[in-house]
Amino acid sequence: MKFLKYPLTLLYRIWFYILVLVPIIVLFPFIFATIISEKTYPLFFKIARLWAKFILIGMGFNYSIEGDEVFEDGKSYMLVANHTSMTDIMLMLIAVKNHPFVFVGKKELAKIPIFGFIYKRVCILVDRSNSKSRYQVFERAQKRIHQGLSICIFPEGGVPEEHIVLDEFKDGAFRIALEHGLPIVPMVFFDNKKRFSYTFFSGSPGKMRAKIYPIIETKGKTLEDKNALKQQVREIILQPLLENLK
Repeated sequence: MKFLKYPLTLLYRIWFYILVLVPIIVLFPFIFATIISEKTYPLFFKIARLWAKFILIGMGFNYSIEGDEVFEDGKSYMLVANHTSMTDIMLMLIAVKNHPFVFVGKKELAKIPIFGFIYKRVCILVDRSNSKSRYQVFERAQKRIHQGLSICIFPEGGVPEEHIVLDEFKDGAFRIALEHGLPIVPMVFFDNKKRFSYTFFSGSPGKMRAKIYPIIETKGKTLEDKNALKQQVREIILQPLLENLK
């Protein structure tokens, strides 16, 4: 049966992209109506959550969210999690209910046809090779925070190589959180690498677990606490990942 592995995995990958694009095409008039103004972003967020569920269910991922953290209305948070898969975006959208947030993501994804048109209008884009672009992220994040939205950043700054459990964290998420007094919400995605990693001929249906850990307050802290805070959050995310490997 090994000779079937590659063609079946190829079809599975193609199926993923079909699931990503079909609802965008079908719902494009509604999506467009909710992205022409930042005021209608909460409506777009609801559509995005339905899109995420459609993809995960269609891929055969039996997802579950553990953790009962309550997000206060009108309060912004910094959402952080480990990054191993394209499905991290979908699972994050499902994990955080009724509390719209904005992703900070790499600029290159804006080049994807159709998806990129929406992506660059609803996300904060960053070119990590450009110091000016990185600075502009702080300005755009500030604007969205003042609109009552939360921010989501995968603090590894990208997807690490397959053998790395959790890469070192970049400063951005923690600097923004400290400058704006945002509570930090650490999350762990346990199975996304196994379900649908960036290794092309890999992936399969199955369980997809996420856990939301207790919120970390940043009030009273300054930028001098950035490194200690960064290490604290990384340790919270790393430990359960290591235990999951046993």
